[in-house]
Formats: sequence, C-alpha cells, structure tokens
Amino acid sequence: MRPSRIRTESKSVSIRLGEMPSMSSSSFLPAPCRLLSARRPLPRPFSSAAIAGSKRRPNRIQASMSGRSSPVAEFPYLSPSHRDLMQDLRSAVEARLGPHLLPSAVPPDVLSFHSPSGASRGALDIRSGGRDSPVDFILESWLHCELPTGALNITTLFAFLSASTDAPHLLMEFIQSNPSSLILFTDLLPRKDLVLHPDYLDEFYQKTNLDKPRQELAKLPQVQPYCSSSLYIRSVLSPTAIAVCINCGEDGQSAMEDIMRGRLDTICKEIVRIWLDTCASSGKQLGDTERADLLRRDGLIKNKTIEIDLAANLPRMFSPEVANRVVGEIQKAFKI
Repeated sequence: MRPSRIRTESKSVSIRLGEMPSMSSSSFLPAPCRLLSARRPLPRPFSSAAIAGSKRRPNRIQASMSGRSSPVAEFPYLSPSHRDLMQDLRSAVEARLGPHLLPSAVPPDVLSFHSPSGASRGALDIRSGGRDSPVDFILESWLHCELPTGALNITTLFAFLSASTDAPHLLMEFIQSNPSSLILFTDLLPRKDLVLHPDYLDEFYQKTNLDKPRQELAKLPQVQPYCSSSLYIRSVLSPTAIAVCINCGEDGQSAMEDIMRGRLDTICKEIVRIWLDTCASSGKQLGDTERADLLRRDGLIKNKTIEIDLAANLPRMFSPEVANRVVGEIQKAFKI
C-alpha cells in the first residue's frame, strides 16, 4: 500500500493509508485521520480526579439539546479544556436556537455506538428545525478510535440553515491524534458564489470582521496553515475559513491546553457568536428561484457528505451494520 507523507516539525512522517481510517464526520474535511501523526498514544478517558484538579468550570450541560441525557454532551475522551469548549459551544447554540428546534429523534443505538471490538466509539445527535425555523438541522458528534499508534478523536458541530435564508452554514471540527497536536477546521460555509455576489461577501464576511479570528490564530508560532489535497473541499470553503494544524512539539500537552483555553476558546466562541447573530438570525426574504438554487446547492453538498465520506469510511471504523444505522439517521436529517 502506498504511503502518504506529511511534514510535521520539519520531519517527514510516513503513514500507511491502511493503518488509519480516512474519515471525518464531515465531508468537507480531507481524510484527516491519515493526515495526523500519532506518535504517542493518548491516555484513556480523563478520570474524575483529573477533571477535578484541572480548574474546570462546572459542567452546565448534562443533557442533549432535546432535554434527554445524551452521550454527545459528555465528550469523554477529550481533555478538560477541550471538553469545556465543546460544552460551551453547545450551550450557546441551545440558548439561541433551542425554541426553533424539534426534539431529537435519534434512536439510542445511534446516540451512542461502537465497533464490535470496542476499539471505536462514537456519539451522534441531530435536531431538525421546526416548520418556520431558519435552521434545517444541527448535528453534533464525537468519534474515538484506538489505533496501534495512539487514539484518534474527532469532535464536530455542524449547523445547516434552511432555504428560508441564504446565510452561511456553520462548520466546526477538531481532529486530534496525540495530545500535542490538533487540526482545526472552522468556517461559515458560503451558499452563493462570492465572485458573482460581492454583496454576500460583504454582508457575512467583511462587515462581521470574520477574518480577524483567523489572523489572530495565525500569529501563534505553533500554528501552520493546513491545505486540503481535495479540490472539492477547498472549493466550498470561504476565504475566511480556518484550516490549521497546531503542533506544540516538545512543549506537549500542557502547551496545547494553554492554547485551547487561551486562544481557541475565545476564537471559536466568537465565530459561533457571529454565526448566531448574523446568519441564524437573518430575516432576509428569498424568491422562489433563489430558494430553488439554494436547495439544489445544499442538496449537492449533503449528497457529497454521504457519498465521499460517511458511506465510504464509517464501515472501516465500526462495521457495515453500525455504519448503516448511523448513515441512515444522517440521511433522514439531510432529507435525501
């Protein structure tokens, strides 16, 4: 099998494609599991004692957005700072959009699932928007996979708006295969051609100063741009997308925790705030032709998500039976 080579800390790292599952929970991402170097194994899920000693803020979310207990809210394999961030992002979205969302209908065996061997585990929750809601659906998930080289963790927040507005969707995904490095993708995914519609670029990206978080993150010496090898993925991202690899090298996990709390916490919350204030609250009225164009574009993206990512890769991490259950629920939410 042909090796895939990446460069990390000026050292070339070779990973055989069969050793790591090439999947992410979003098709916008370029097979991240094989692109991260897992040079040291991650510890097992953080113990309650470790969390208690981490100056962790009280957990404000003990249930899913639907009000029932949810494995998605637990994020059991993340560091305390990463877990805090994900729970705070969930809380912000719920506080603003909760009344516009239907209760989750995801069955228990998809809310929490695992491979037959138990080496891979995941949780998925989806809430669809109500009849007059600007939200199509909100998808939250985490995936954990034990590999010979370490543990892989992927956490995702993906909010898709309906065709009642042309405002951008929200994508936020964290991919980590060792405690000292992380790949981060976050973007407000445009739903119009930004060359043909400069007013759209101005409204959602220029006036919101959305490029500032990317600029601030780029100043850190541990941060390097990440360029997807997929032309399709690069074509759907906005000019303000954050696609970076954060590598703390010898400073290790403590430095990553500092960056997570000191920089990523602020940056990610600001991006979600901008999306909630400007996009999810957009009251722009669209004509029938515009709505039809949006539905077609959104439908193509949804189909690509299933075709080139989930259906191809979930069976490798779990099993065909488990993958079919998970993909089936996502297809219901996607209405495809």
